[in-house]
Amino acid sequence: MLLGTFDMAHGLYMQTELQGIIQKAGRDLTLETGTEAAKQAALDASVEARLKNLAKNATVTFSRRYFKDFTKAAQATAEPFTDTNANGRCDAGEPYQDNNNNSVWDKDGGDSGQGGAKDNVVYTVSISYPRMFKFGMIGLPTTTNLTASTVLANQPYGDQASYATPTQRNCT
Repeated sequence: MLLGTFDMAHGLYMQTELQGIIQKAGRDLTLETGTEAAKQAALDASVEARLKNLAKNATVTFSRRYFKDFTKAAQATAEPFTDTNANGRCDAGEPYQDNNNNSVWDKDGGDSGQGGAKDNVVYTVSISYPRMFKFGMIGLPTTTNLTASTVLANQPYGDQASYATPTQRNCT
């Protein structure tokens, strides 16, 4: 029972550290130079290094999705589509409205990447690492998986790009 308590406390500690690390990285990403690929890669490497100081065998993954305003980023609403078979997925051939004109149905309505001036970015980091104590013998997973996200606005060092009129397309 004591080992389980230690393992749970370590997981809570890791979740808190992960959230703090990505919030700092997210603030750094909102700088004018945050849109440069080299700066993004350097920040990702910094986040990964800090997380691997806490869990050496960790696997770290990153995701950036940008939206034109904070409300859309917070809501993460799918682009409208006609669900002809009522399964909740945009299947091949089903029509959808491509609001951001990227030729892909987006389940959160955003675009991949950092975006540009005044765009709101959802920066997500996931980490997977072996448990401190091996609980596989009692049916618990042998790895811990944590995810944290932050939403921040890019600095307004220029004009925000706007989307063209939405296009009707079919799912692939």
